[in-house]
This record gives sequence, structure tokens and C-alpha cells, in this order.
Amino acid sequence: MAAPESAALRALIDDRYADLAARCRAAGVPLHDDAGVAERIRRTLLASDFAFDVWSRQPQLLSPQGLERLRSGSDASARIEALKLPDDEIACMAMLRRFRHAEALRLVFRDVNGLDELPETLSATSVLYEALLDVSLRWSEGAMAARYGHSRSMEGELQRLLVIGFGKLGGSELNFSSDIDLVLAYPQAGQSDGARSLDNSEYFIRLGRQLVRLLNEPTVDGICARVDLRLRPFGNSGRLALSFAAMEQYYQSEGRDWERYAWIKARPVAGDRVAGKQLQEMLRPFVFRKYLDYTAFAGLREMKALIDAEVARKDLADNLKLGPGGIREIEFIVQLTQLIRGGREPSLRVRGLLPALTACEARGHIAAKPARMLREAYILLRKVENRVQMLRDAQTHDIPDDALSRERIACGLDYADWESLNQALAKHRAIVSEEFAAVLMPQGGRAASVPAADMVLWQRACDESLDASTLEACGFVPGGELADALLKLPMAAQVRAMSVRSRERLDHLMPQLLGAARESAAPVHALLRLCRLMQTVARRSSYLALLEEQPLARKRLVRLFGDSAFLAERVIAQPLLLDDVLDPRIDQLPFKRADIAEEIARVLGTLDEREAEAELERINEFKASTAFRLGLAFNDGRADAVATSRRLAALAESVVAAVLSMAERELIAQHGRLPGESSGFSVLGYGSLGGEELGFASDLDLVFVYDGRRAQMMSDGARPLEGARWYQRLAQRVMNWLTVLTRGGRLYEVDARLRPDGSKGLLVSSLDSFAAYQRGRAWTWEHQALLRARTVAGDATLNLLLADVRRGILAVPRERNAVLDEVSSMRQRWRAERDRSDARQLDLKQGRGGLLDIEFALQGLVLANAAEHAGLLHVTANAQLIEACRAAGLLDTNQAAILGAAHDNLLQRALACTLDLRSRIAPRDGALEQICAGVREVTGALGFGFG
Repeated sequence: MAAPESAALRALIDDRYADLAARCRAAGVPLHDDAGVAERIRRTLLASDFAFDVWSRQPQLLSPQGLERLRSGSDASARIEALKLPDDEIACMAMLRRFRHAEALRLVFRDVNGLDELPETLSATSVLYEALLDVSLRWSEGAMAARYGHSRSMEGELQRLLVIGFGKLGGSELNFSSDIDLVLAYPQAGQSDGARSLDNSEYFIRLGRQLVRLLNEPTVDGICARVDLRLRPFGNSGRLALSFAAMEQYYQSEGRDWERYAWIKARPVAGDRVAGKQLQEMLRPFVFRKYLDYTAFAGLREMKALIDAEVARKDLADNLKLGPGGIREIEFIVQLTQLIRGGREPSLRVRGLLPALTACEARGHIAAKPARMLREAYILLRKVENRVQMLRDAQTHDIPDDALSRERIACGLDYADWESLNQALAKHRAIVSEEFAAVLMPQGGRAASVPAADMVLWQRACDESLDASTLEACGFVPGGELADALLKLPMAAQVRAMSVRSRERLDHLMPQLLGAARESAAPVHALLRLCRLMQTVARRSSYLALLEEQPLARKRLVRLFGDSAFLAERVIAQPLLLDDVLDPRIDQLPFKRADIAEEIARVLGTLDEREAEAELERINEFKASTAFRLGLAFNDGRADAVATSRRLAALAESVVAAVLSMAERELIAQHGRLPGESSGFSVLGYGSLGGEELGFASDLDLVFVYDGRRAQMMSDGARPLEGARWYQRLAQRVMNWLTVLTRGGRLYEVDARLRPDGSKGLLVSSLDSFAAYQRGRAWTWEHQALLRARTVAGDATLNLLLADVRRGILAVPRERNAVLDEVSSMRQRWRAERDRSDARQLDLKQGRGGLLDIEFALQGLVLANAAEHAGLLHVTANAQLIEACRAAGLLDTNQAAILGAAHDNLLQRALACTLDLRSRIAPRDGALEQICAGVREVTGALGFGFG
């Protein structure tokens, strides 16, 4: 032990040990009093009066066989089958209680002697009560069948009762002396098949009563389990057992927020477990909403208010479970995250608190440090709670008042004294309280006061007395368009159709948005966009709750709506992106190509059914979310233009790969596979995708190539297709799914005109015909395009062959001056057709000294020199090509530096224009003129005449 016992505690243990030894002698039970056994028995007596009582009544549990049972690592399920219950109900109840006492004693013995850690103790306690429920239900079913026959459905199928465990039983983390929260259900209506037939509704009510009586009715041996059925539909006034259909109807029409929290941990614990899984799947939409559900805050607050009232009424401030910083607050923190996000992230649908906390931490929804502190607090609180209950087998969460009991609890947990343990508890509870307060009521959240002046503005909008001059006096200049928008918002059909609670949220939120917009970079534009967003989400209370509850999200959203028209429009079109405005993982965005591919696979893995429409919608949501996060990172200065463009290209690549996989799976289902180990199909990315320089609104230049050796082969499905047609269908499906309009918009616009023979050619080419075209008929500009091409999805073997073909075509020796002339001629033609520059503004892409001048110069250098410098063909991105040309001696250090800096700056400006929904045209200024002059000087020195 950590410290010597007091004289009073030592005397208590000595007296009880001597008493047990005497009882063993009187009962003829051999007690081998060696040091190891004695120490463990004494430590158990230190911690538990309950253990002393059981040993006193059943001294045989101190025999060598009894002690072996107590030391056993196997749980109650290993011994329950040997329990042969008699037909007599009283004898049956006695046997159940003696079994429970012996198994509970084993739990105490192993826990206090350090043979089990807390999770094992809680799990084994849960298994004990599941075993008792199972054997008691089987006995009760036999008794019912003898009287009324077996229950059957209308179709004659056998029906069994389903026992659903809630709370800590459902989470497999039951307290030592906890009650067990149960809900009883049965699959279908019908009647029993006995001579005295009963309707199923009555049959299962009687069966439930019999089950509860076996476990819960006090006898001379006490009770077997405290059964609580108040979590059933309609509580104590509801029927004891309901059919699945009745339960579904109840939760759809009557279900309350606290019941959603309760169902997080629910699971079948006895009876028809297969049907139980069906019921859980039926009710899952009630528990876990399809979209991010911030309305869960309201339910949590209501529950917390009820608990706080009970704590105050019963003076439970020190209660380990319900008091401030107690176990329930830790559970609420984790369950809130589960309810908000569990509908979209099945990995969060975990029942036990510690596994759920780990899942929330793994997904980044609870940061590592708070998760560690909550875990440590939970473990200590549950250990103390369990020891408090083990002391006298009492269902209590209050620490005893007397000094001796407190000393026993502290010594049993290896603390020097009660004060040391109490200090540790206070420290952990303070941390939990702080975390819970931050979650429940963040500063500036729902409870924050609303500026009076902005409340007046919104009230005037609602009563139609707002005008432009009032807005302008409040900092919104010009105010005409904004006054019109604010007056129309309360009158919009979506707003008029809002529920009372949602309208209260809007009325509390709008003044806060007014105040935040005034502080943004563009107050009028920000608020105009916010008005449109409010109209869009008016009937989606979850989004209003997010903005009302989360001040950080509100602040960031308003700033974003003032800074970036492009990202604002994305949020208005897809309010689901509001979650990304708040997400604490925003700085942990998967930036690498492999990370993005892994994440999209995980997202698709969360779907319950692999159906094309649902998959496309989820891919679209993922693409929109990731691109939006990239936009936030760029807008906030956390990522530069080159990195952002590269990551946008990686995102597109992952999307194309996911869509190709879907299309291939669907085609195989309809027409079977073609011979060969892999698909024999590749997707080439050209242009900004191939060059890893994608913008936020870029389309994708794609070319499809297949293994020509399979062109004449037939697929092996019920409706076989020839290879060439099979690949044509595959390419068409990929094109269609990338461009089809879903609820979230299109994935991408796609341009396939860079394929051989352009729009006149076949959508998909064999590798041989692709190579022949590029070698024999392609123009120089098509080879320029091929320089930027790379495989982005498809058959790995064919991708390697394509890369070899590309290098072989581009590495052909060319006459330098001829290449420079052709590239210069094409650049002049493009400029004449597309340059939108004038005396005051510069087209960042097409203007003189702009991005395309850099790109064309690099392409000319590579085409003219690839025969001697094969390494130039290993990269496609302009930023990397500049360095490759420098390394090959085609650019000197100064030229490479000028082009590199110009490329970064121009790309940065171009992406900024996109985010503000402006054309990539910038006002001419001294810095911009200097950059472009440097580019013109370098390209001229290299021999290009771009004009």
C-alpha cells in the first residue's frame, strides 16, 4: 500500500479477516493462509464491505477452488452456461443472486488487487449483467411458452423479445453497482401459438415483467440487478414493450434530443440480437443526422439545465457523476461531437466513452491535449466511483462523509491519504469544467449579448422602416442595395416558413452578423452575401445553430465574405462548407497527393451503399470541402500560390481516380471484365492539371488511352462488349460523371479536345494510335501541350508505357531556331486572339511578360534541348521546369531567379483575382511592370520573339 493504515482501519481488517477464518473453520472450508493469499484477501476487505458480506455468507469462495475462481481472468460468460436454473421461480431467483454475488466478488477481488485495469473491470461488469439478462430471459421465455405458447408474427414466424441496453451497459462500461437501463421491443405484431393465445403486444409486456421480476425483485438474497425502464418511449407512462414499427413512428414524430444522446450507446444485449441490429439501422437517421448537426447544442443545454437543477435541489455538488466537472460532463463533450458529425463519419459511432474519445481525437475533432486531460480525468473519476460502489454495493455516486470510508477509498487506490486523492479529483474536475464550459457556451456564442444598435437595425428591417441613410450612418456605405436586401430577407418565403425556434435563432444572429460585417474589409459586400446565405439556410436550423453557437465560425465567415467573393459564393451554393469555416482541423488539411487520395477513399467508405448517385454527391462534397479549405489557406496566407495550385491539381487527380474507379465498377457489373490483370485504361492530364498549376475554377484537359491489344477482345459479362467499345463506354462514363450536375454542382468542366485529331477524333485512343499520331501528325503546339501532360489515373502498367511514349516523342532531336520560331509564332497568335491588356491593366496570363510568356519559353527550351537533356522531361510543372532548365545550363542563375520570382508573383495575383471573382486582369503598377519587363528581357535574350 502507498501508506500505512490508521489504527482503526487496521483493526477493522484484522477483525474481519479473523471472522472469515473462523467461518471457514466452522464450514470445513480450507483457507490456505499463506502470505500472498492473506495479502489479497486483506486488500479486498480494505476496499469492500460487500466482499466481506459475500464471503461471510459463502465461505466456500475462500477455498482453493473459490480463490481460483476469484483470480480467474475469464469473465462471467465462461461460467453462466453451467448455471442450471430450476423451474421454481423462488429457487431460480436465489440461484441468480448467488451467482451475481460470487461474480461481483471476483470483480472486486481482481480490481483492488491490480489484476484488472479500469476498462477490463467495466467491461467484465457489463458482461456479467448481459449474461444474467440472457439466462433470465431464456428462463422467462420458457415460463411464458408453457402458459401461452411461443409468440409468432402474422406470417407465423417465431418472434423473440429484444432487450436493448442503454447508458453504461450499452457502452460496455457498467459501474459495479449501477442500474441497467433497458428498453424492450419485438419485431412484429402477431399472437402466440398456445392454447391460451395472447396478442404479441400483451405477450411481450408479460414477458418483460417476468424478466424484470427475476432480476429486480428483492429477496432474502437481495436483488440481482437494478432494472430501469424509464428510457422507453413515453417513459413510465409508455408500454413496457413496443413493436419495431411503433418505435420507429415514435422516434420520427416524438423523439427528443435527450433520446438521441441516449441512443448513441444503445445496443442489443439479450434476445433477438439479429433483429436488434435491424432496429438500430432503422433508427440510425434519428440519432445521426445526414448533415452536420449543430442543433445538438440545444438538446445538450436542456439536459444540462435539468441536471444542474437536480444537483442544486439535492445538494449534489460533489457528486462524481452529475456534479461540476463530473463524469456526465465528459460524456457530454464527447457525445456532442458524435451527434454533430456521426451522420457523416461512421468512425465516430462508437459506444464506449474512451473508444469514442479516441475516435474523436483520431479524426481531429478533439485536440490531443484536451483529449488526454479528459481521458485522465475520466479514468480517475470512474475508478473512484467504482470503489465508492464496491464499498457497500450501493448505487451511489457520492463520496462517503466519514473519515474511515474515505481513508479506505484513498488507500485502496494507492494514495497516501484522502487529502491527496481529493486534491487530484479537484484538479481534474476543474479541467473538465473548463473544457465543458468552452464547448457548451463559448465566449461570444449563443449567450453573448447583442449590440443594441445592431438589434435596432435588424428590428427596423423586420418592421420595414429601414432606409439607406440609416445604414450609411451606421457604417454601411453605399446603403441603397443593402437596405433593399435587408428589407427583403424577413419577407422571403423561406424565412416566413421558419419554425419559432429557428426564427429566434435568426433574430439573435442577424445583429451579430451586422456588427461583424461592419468590421470586415468590405462591409456592404459582406452583408449582401450574408443576406443571401441566411435566405439559403433559413430552413436548415443546424447551420443557423452553427453560426449562433460558434463565434469563431461567425467571425471567420464574415471576414471571408468580405475578402473573397469566390469562396463566399461557394458557401452560399453549398452551406455544408460552413463546417470548414469552423473545423479545428483546418490547419491539418491533407496536402499531399497520397493523403488526399486516402481521405477520398475513407469518405466513400462511409457510405452505407455503393450507389453511383450517392457516391458522386459525396465526392462532390469532398472536392468542394477540400478546395474550399485550400482557398481559406491561400486567403489566410498559410499557403502560397504554387503550393495551392499543386494541391488543387492533386485534388483533381484524386477525384478523377475515384470517378474512374466508380465507372469501371459499374461497367464491369453491366458488361463484365476484359481479359487481363488490370484495366488497360489510362487518363492523361494536360494543361494546368498536367502542369500541377490548377486554379480554383479551372477545367480539366483530359485525354483517354487504352491498351490496343484488347481492342478486339470480348468482355465476360452477361452483355459482353468488344474491347474498343468497352473503353469508349468507360471514357464516356468518366466524362459524364465528372460533368454531370448534382445537388452540389458539377465536379469539373472537362475539355477533351487535346486528344489526337481534336474534337473530330475518337474520345479514347489505343496506345499505338496515340503514339503514331504524336510522332507523325501532331503539330509543334501539340508537343508543347504534351510537355505538360502526365498520367493522373488508371492502369499503372499502361501509365508507365505512356510515360515512355511521351518521353520518346519529346526527346526527338529538333533544330533549335525552328522550334523557337514556331513557339514564338504560336505565342503571337494567342496574344493577338486572347490578350485583354490595355494601357491601364495587364492580362496576367496572356499579357506581355505574363504567365504564358514564361510557360511558352520553358516549353521552347525543353523541346529544343530534350534530346541532350532527358531530365527535362521528368517534370511538368513550370516552377520545377525553371529549376530543371537552370540545372541543365539552359538558364543562368539570374534568369532562373527572374522567371521563378515572376511566376510566383503572377500566379499569386491570378489566384487572388479568382478568389475575388475577377478576371485575371490587374491594374498596372510599378512592381508589376518591373516583373513583366524582367520576363520580356529573359525571353528576348533566349531568342524568343513573343511580340
